[in-house]
Amino acid sequence: MNNEHLNHKTARPNALLMLITRLHFYIGLFIGPFIFVAALTGTLYVLTPQIEHAMYKEALTTQSVGQSQPLAAQIAAAKQSLPKALTLFAVRPAPEKGDTTRIMFLDATTDSGARAVFIDPVTLAVKGDMAVYGTSGILPFRMTLDFLHRQLLLGEFGRNYSELAASWLWIVALGGFFLWFKGGKKNKANVASRTPYLKTRKNHSQLGLALLIGLLFFSATGLTWSKWAGGNISTVRQVLGWYTPSPNMSLPNTDATKNTDQLFDQILATARNAGIDANKIEIKPPRKANQAWFVREIDHSWPTQVDSVTINPTNMKVISRADFATFPIVAKLIRWGIDFHMGILFGVVNQVVLVFFGLGLCTMVVWGYMMWWRRRPAPGATSKPLLEAWNNLGAGTKVITLAIAIALGFSLPAMGVSLLCFLLIDLVRWRKAAN
Repeated sequence: MNNEHLNHKTARPNALLMLITRLHFYIGLFIGPFIFVAALTGTLYVLTPQIEHAMYKEALTTQSVGQSQPLAAQIAAAKQSLPKALTLFAVRPAPEKGDTTRIMFLDATTDSGARAVFIDPVTLAVKGDMAVYGTSGILPFRMTLDFLHRQLLLGEFGRNYSELAASWLWIVALGGFFLWFKGGKKNKANVASRTPYLKTRKNHSQLGLALLIGLLFFSATGLTWSKWAGGNISTVRQVLGWYTPSPNMSLPNTDATKNTDQLFDQILATARNAGIDANKIEIKPPRKANQAWFVREIDHSWPTQVDSVTINPTNMKVISRADFATFPIVAKLIRWGIDFHMGILFGVVNQVVLVFFGLGLCTMVVWGYMMWWRRRPAPGATSKPLLEAWNNLGAGTKVITLAIAIALGFSLPAMGVSLLCFLLIDLVRWRKAAN
């Protein structure tokens, strides 16, 4: 009895290591495919801005030279080209000479819910008509890649896959770092005399170290877009005051909202005089009564230009504004983080970095499966379950571990549900081994 008690106590210092080792294995085995797909589709997405521009060059550019027509005339040309009447919700004037103007309409028949008519600002010729999506204004080719990355083209249900990957990515990254750290001198042993398994493990751990900070970053920024965890993150941001400032849209009750296409040019001039000086801007007419017009900069590259103003159409006065320079530092970091995640903050350099991390993560998943295949248990044999490692923890460690698991499970529901599945599988394995 004393010997058994002694053995149990001597096993406890390694119990946490065993627990993290088993959890790391489960994440890699069951969540690895989701992480691989998210990394691969994300890499494809950031690789393709130049391809998309080449594919739709006819719609995006024009060879016409001369004075640009008023926005009202461009809008009229876009409306005349439509097979049926649609609600105009935004206009993006041509950013530079040689670019077209985007006249955007709500359209429930498209996957994005919006379409744009591309107008030559000089000749008023219709250069293109297609679905558009998001602030970045991606077109059908990259829209497909975006939906593939976000939800595997499966609609709302598919978003669970990317949330599952993002929820576990930071855990598996930190767990791998812990295992490498605990490896100590073993990490520096001569690789030449090692088995293929040990060589692969060394490569896996070294690449993981190189990618660690990036994996934590992509996990955090990815979660902000998720359905369940993203909602919780938004709530926390509101409570802590980490929200992104936006200008007031309300007008005094005495000011009736005017919404005519003729106002776009006046609104644009007012916004320019108010300091909205980015080449890329978007003008939105009010959607409700007693609501102001909204003009914002949409250049998310460096330096970031995302100032915005609201304008009273009755007297052409700026009633409210939100300047990026005055954003709280957390709001700025969130903006930069999201833009870097999308590969647009630093242009081509940003894309190259994301490709390195994306392909590196895919490689790590493949190496992880190679390690499992080379060390998989023989038929009929079972490895030590996760619950056995839990059982060997000290009472204090158990309480802390359980509290962390519950908190994370509620905060990141996809993680919580999948963790319960891990435990259920592990319980079945444990009972099977006991019998």
